[in-house]
Amino acid sequence: MTQVQAPATPGEPLRVIVLTSGEGTLLQSMIDDLDDTVEIVAVGADRACRALDRAAAAGTETFLVAYNPDRVADYDRTAWNRRLAEKLASYRPDIIVSAGFMRILGTDVIDPFRGRIINTHPALLPSFPGAHAVEDALAYGVALTGSTVHLVDDGVDTGPIMAQRPVPVLRGDTRASLHERIKTVERQLIVDVLHRTARNGYTIDGRKVWIND
Repeated sequence: MTQVQAPATPGEPLRVIVLTSGEGTLLQSMIDDLDDTVEIVAVGADRACRALDRAAAAGTETFLVAYNPDRVADYDRTAWNRRLAEKLASYRPDIIVSAGFMRILGTDVIDPFRGRIINTHPALLPSFPGAHAVEDALAYGVALTGSTVHLVDDGVDTGPIMAQRPVPVLRGDTRASLHERIKTVERQLIVDVLHRTARNGYTIDGRKVWIND
């Protein structure tokens, strides 16, 4: 059983790094809705993206650890993970949030922060892991899907679940319409999880995670 105390320094805000790759709408919800118990100390990306612009506009420090194997013949993914891990460590985060970060993290990143990396996923895990969760849910014909916040482990969307909220699938839903409703719930869920974590931390017991009361 592991107790994750957050923040690590009592009386200080929860120190959060957000990793992202795209538009940054989930990041924007954190910027707009998190209270002073949580501080986004940095926003990092694997490529130039709108999310970095959003962070900069909010006065948050940004960094880029570029992932471009197609452009570099001798690209070393292990080295990329090590550079990312070093950059993350320099900010002394309590929690790292993967918010639309489109890279699978390697052990060089996961091991130093194990139990403290949180991911959001647009489905009710363990159903529909991977990058096409919304399409997969529609194709399968489920009546209910949703959003999951889970800890990152060595698999793909396989880590212990922290929180989930359902989203019904409506007649006539498209990928875009369903995903938009999931994203609305996802934004609320990650803010709630971070606020509760900042107040009380959480307990990890095997595959079970409880945010402490």
